[in-house]
Amino acid sequence: MEKQGKTQPQLRTRRPSRLSRSCIILAISLFLFSFMLPSRTSFFQNQEHKSNIAKVQKCAIENLKSDLSFLDAASPIEEYEFLDRRDRLARALVASEADAFILEPGYTFQYYGNISQSDWEPWEPEERPFLMLVLPRISGGVISAKTAFLAPYFEEGRVRMLGIPSREPELEIVIWEEHWDPYSTLIESQLFSGLADRKPKIVIDEEMRDFIARGLANAGFQTQGLTPEVELVRQIKSSTEVEVLRAVNTGTVAAVRAMRPCLVAGLTENEVRDILDASLLSIGFSLFFNIVLFEEDGALPHCGFVVGQKKLTHETMVVIDVGAHYLGYSSDICRRFFIDGAAKPKRACLNFLSFFSDKMGLFKQVPHVETELHAEKLRVWKIVLDAQTAAASQFKPNNSAANVDLAARKVIEEAGYGYGFTHRLGHGIGIKGTIFQLEFNHILTTSPYLNKWNTKVALQPGMTFTNEPGIYLEGKFGVRHEDIYLITENGEAELLTGRRAAGPYSP
Repeated sequence: MEKQGKTQPQLRTRRPSRLSRSCIILAISLFLFSFMLPSRTSFFQNQEHKSNIAKVQKCAIENLKSDLSFLDAASPIEEYEFLDRRDRLARALVASEADAFILEPGYTFQYYGNISQSDWEPWEPEERPFLMLVLPRISGGVISAKTAFLAPYFEEGRVRMLGIPSREPELEIVIWEEHWDPYSTLIESQLFSGLADRKPKIVIDEEMRDFIARGLANAGFQTQGLTPEVELVRQIKSSTEVEVLRAVNTGTVAAVRAMRPCLVAGLTENEVRDILDASLLSIGFSLFFNIVLFEEDGALPHCGFVVGQKKLTHETMVVIDVGAHYLGYSSDICRRFFIDGAAKPKRACLNFLSFFSDKMGLFKQVPHVETELHAEKLRVWKIVLDAQTAAASQFKPNNSAANVDLAARKVIEEAGYGYGFTHRLGHGIGIKGTIFQLEFNHILTTSPYLNKWNTKVALQPGMTFTNEPGIYLEGKFGVRHEDIYLITENGEAELLTGRRAAGPYSP
């Protein structure tokens, strides 16, 4: 028997070394990490951003609440003042040779009837006329106001529950049934029975809707718009009104000023708006309007397109145009500013970045462009402030509204930016300031108006105005400074916003 040959060695699979296995695991881990990193990074960045917003909000509110002395002198309008307003209105109606002033729920109704904004919701203007009438009555040579109302029959009890101040023990209400003509019912009532055969001459409020004005005219009333005498009643503010206006406007500026040092890069326009809103609410103000715009978004006075997502940087010109309500009165202020610069990096890091950028040839042209734009922002900021100063010097009794506007316009035109001052200088302010409904492009302000053609209106002590010159460079940025001024007897206007802006880092 032959000897068997040597057994052939069996083929064996070579096991990877520990090093090879480690490389495979590392490769797989890197592959998975490359997919997970963006989502993990986004998650943590989002959490950090939310934390930043909360910190900024807390900082802003704490800064604002550190000094609330601007609220100390403000108090609600008392009942006697509403009655006095109507008596002054009655005297204005006699001077206007009018038999009555007629208005429906709105700002003017609030002014004369003590219907606060919070009460508008249960009684907004609707298709059934609910009207207030103020009629002059003369007794012993003294002119006083008689106040009455036109209301649907089924709403009579509701009208009496409004708590409208009255000298009479019970409100006088002319009621009408659903199948009656309310306007004919009013003209045939005892309110106008002493006018013989002539048509009652009535002044209708500027807020009155057209169908009601036409209904009154068709029923036989001789209607006319606001007369200068009637407008002047609301334009001249009492000392109580002035203190409320001072509180709400100073407080609104204080809220912006308290928020600014807390702001950080990366916040959006909407986030800054929400932070400011929360700050105003924290001190008992109610929200009115709030426009926050960055850079070229602020190059139109009231914007006019969808904004909100532009992010804040240290070079951003921040635009804030904001108003709030307090005790029934409005604020309307505007500030332009920069946020504080970023913390300086460590010297070693700074040297490395400088060396790297030099070697790679990066950023050689950018500093010149940014510096030129920044310099223009600072220059325009100062020009607009100088224009505001010039206008403030013209707030004197008996000066014309036109002269105030022209003083500001002259400064801006001489600086070469006349083309960028595209609106009037300002408007009156009281219970009504500026209403912005941007989605409908609806803006509502109150007289008198400060524009270069308004030569007929003479300023009177007690009038309050916005002073808001601006320069708008489309595609780049816009600057507007807005403060509130009171015309005084001594000829030097009184600032009702605490203090003006001191610099682009001190609004």
